Amino acid sequence: MKKLLALLTIVAILVGCETDKPSSNIVTNDIANFWTAFDKITATQDSILQHKLIDSLFFQKGTDGLKAIRQARNYTSQDYIGAINSYPKFWNSIRENTLKAEQLSPELERGIRKFKEIYPDSKPAKIYFTLGALRTNGTTMDSLVLIGSELALADKNTPTSEFPENLSHLRSYFDSEPSKNIIFLNIHEYVHTQQKSTIGNSLLAQTVIEGVAEYLAEKALDINSPNPQIEFGRKNDAKVKSKYTLEMFSPYLYNWIWNSTDNEFEMRDLAYYVGYAICDSYYNNASDKTKAIKEMIELDYNNETDLIAFVEKAGYFDETLNTYKETFENSRPRVVAIEPFENNNQSVDSKINKITILFSEPMNQRFRNFNYGPLGEDALMRIKNVVGWSEDGKSLTLEIEDLSPNNQYQITIGSGFRNLKSIPLKEYLIDFKTKGE
Repeated sequence: MKKLLALLTIVAILVGCETDKPSSNIVTNDIANFWTAFDKITATQDSILQHKLIDSLFFQKGTDGLKAIRQARNYTSQDYIGAINSYPKFWNSIRENTLKAEQLSPELERGIRKFKEIYPDSKPAKIYFTLGALRTNGTTMDSLVLIGSELALADKNTPTSEFPENLSHLRSYFDSEPSKNIIFLNIHEYVHTQQKSTIGNSLLAQTVIEGVAEYLAEKALDINSPNPQIEFGRKNDAKVKSKYTLEMFSPYLYNWIWNSTDNEFEMRDLAYYVGYAICDSYYNNASDKTKAIKEMIELDYNNETDLIAFVEKAGYFDETLNTYKETFENSRPRVVAIEPFENNNQSVDSKINKITILFSEPMNQRFRNFNYGPLGEDALMRIKNVVGWSEDGKSLTLEIEDLSPNNQYQITIGSGFRNLKSIPLKEYLIDFKTKGE
C-alpha cells in the first residue's frame, strides 16, 4: 500500500511538473533579451555602440518571431535605437507589463484549444511575444503569430506625451486597455495563420480576411470582441454600410482599415466591423455551423468570383455586389486624353520631350504611380522629371527621356493616382510608336 501511495505521489508530481512547463507554442525569449539590450543602450550616448548592442544582444539572439516581425514591418536597427532614445518614459512604463508575457501561456493555450474545437482542421502555429518599434501590435507570417508586445501589452497608464503626431492614435488604443484583451488579439492573429492569405487585393478582400479573424476569435472564446469598431458599427450599421459600399471594390484600403480616426466617423478600422458583420450574417444563415466556419477560413479571398459568392450568400448587403462594383467603376476618375499627340498614334515625333496627362476631374496631387505596359521594360516610356500639376489639379506634365525613331513605347498610368475623395484612377495605358527618320 505504501509503495502504491509513493508511486501515485510521483505520478502526481510528474503531471504537475508537465503542467507547469513553459508552452512550446508560446515563445517569449525576445522580451528578456530586449531589456538586457535596452539597459546597455540607455547607459551610453555612443550611437555606434548603441547599434552594436541592439545587434549583438537582441537581433543576433532573436527568435524566429523577431526575425519575422522585423521582416514584416521592415524594422531596422535605427528604428529601434531611435524609439529607445526618443521615448524613455514610454519604455520605462511598458517594461513591467511585457515581462509578464510568459504568465499568459496557460490562458493562451486554452484559447487555442477552444479555437481547435470550432475548427478541428487547424494547422499548428506558434505565438511569439517579441518587441518592435511601435508599428504593429500583432501580425502574422506563415504559421507564426507575431505580437508587438510594446503596444499589445500597454494599458491606460502607458504615457504617450513623447510621441509625435503620427503616433497620436496610440493614445486611444492604450486607453482601450489592450493588455487586458491580449488573449483575444492572439486568437484573432492565430486565425490568420489558418487562412489562405492575410493580404487582400481589394478593400472587400481585406475586409473579409479581418472579419473572419475577428468573428471566429469571438466564437472560439465565447466573449464579445473588445475592439471598439465592432460596437460602434452595430450602433451605426446603416451609415457605415452605405459609405462602405461606395469603395468596397477599391484596391485602396486606407479609408477603412489601418487608418486614423481622422474621418467622418471618428473611428478607425471600420472595415473590421463590416467583415465581422458579413461573417455574422453568413454564420447565422448557415444550417451547418461547423461547415460555415470551415468555409470562412478556407475561402480564397483574392479570387473575386469566390469572394463575391461568399458575401452574396451572407446576405448582409442590400444590393447585389455586381451593382456596387458597377457603381464603383463609374465613380473612378479617368484619363481623358494626353498631349501633344493622341494615344495610340503610330507616327509620333521622336523629338517630343514632354507629355501632359489630362484627367476627368481634380486629382490628389500627393499620389501617383506608373507601371510597365504589356510589352514590359524594353518598351517603357521613361520619365525624366515630373514638371508638375496644373492649378486645377486636372493635368500633370512629365518630362520624358529621349525617344528613338521607329520604336514603340508604353507606360501604364496606375491606380495609385487618386481623386480628392481617394477613389483610385482607372488604369490607363499610354501606347504609341515613333515615326522613322
